[in-house]
Amino acid sequence: MEILRTPDDAFAGLDDFPFAPHYADITDAADGTQLRVHYVDEGPRDAPVVLMMHGEPSWSYLYRHMIGPVVAAGFRVVAPDLIGFGKSDKPVRTSDYSYARHVGWMRSWLEQLDLTRITLACQDWGSLIGLRLASEMPERFKGVVLSNGGLPEGGPAPRAFAIWRAFSKWSPVFPIGRIVNAGTRRALSAAEIAAYDAPFPNSRYKAGARIFPSFVPFENNVALPDQKRAWAVFDQWDKPFLCCFADQDSITRGGEGRFIGRVPGTAGQAHRSLKGGHFIQEDDPHGFSQAILEVARQ
Repeated sequence: MEILRTPDDAFAGLDDFPFAPHYADITDAADGTQLRVHYVDEGPRDAPVVLMMHGEPSWSYLYRHMIGPVVAAGFRVVAPDLIGFGKSDKPVRTSDYSYARHVGWMRSWLEQLDLTRITLACQDWGSLIGLRLASEMPERFKGVVLSNGGLPEGGPAPRAFAIWRAFSKWSPVFPIGRIVNAGTRRALSAAEIAAYDAPFPNSRYKAGARIFPSFVPFENNVALPDQKRAWAVFDQWDKPFLCCFADQDSITRGGEGRFIGRVPGTAGQAHRSLKGGHFIQEDDPHGFSQAILEVARQ
């Protein structure tokens, strides 16, 4: 497996991301390749953990407005960069990625850090991977806060998502920062757009970002058996599970209906709509943080 690693100086100008980098080396189970995972780790090491998981095509920078307030409330915040994103290593070939491999990589990382008492905060692919982790290691998780994501198990792809999937695969250009900006309701600054572009010095670094949408298990996807096993866990999940989807996200609007009432832990939770688009961490970081703290304190 050929690996690229974004040079540190690509991130030198990020004035609004003051968090010290942490790294862990994991081993790919299929071919033994060593991969470096970057993560933010803020707050007391003995405090309950809030695990903030980003999605496509962002990185832990997405949570920069939320990390401080959650730490100030007494929690340890851990925010990894998925393999292929941020400051983590980036396999060059799209064939080096799969949904199952992503779950395996992040499971290895989480076990290495031996995180427990976790409240999962997740959005987009952070939920597809994070919810699978919670289903495979439920003893490590105490609650879930889900925004603008899900755990698809077949069925037709929504039209907005099908368009996005085709664009990610076939478009001759793939401007990461502009893509994130298009998924927010507030306009990102030039510096913020540059921060989302920073992990990808050229197109060779973008294989993971390009292929991710093709892995979402709609239709007759190879991941469906794994998804159904995960849902068998969540059909019995009685720990707190709160949904806070955005009111202006055309891709995931209404997705909370697949969880509320089906997952036992959704009962009695203060589910709500947040104000913004797909990247709700940019549009309503306070609202998302407050929902996380409500669950983390239970």
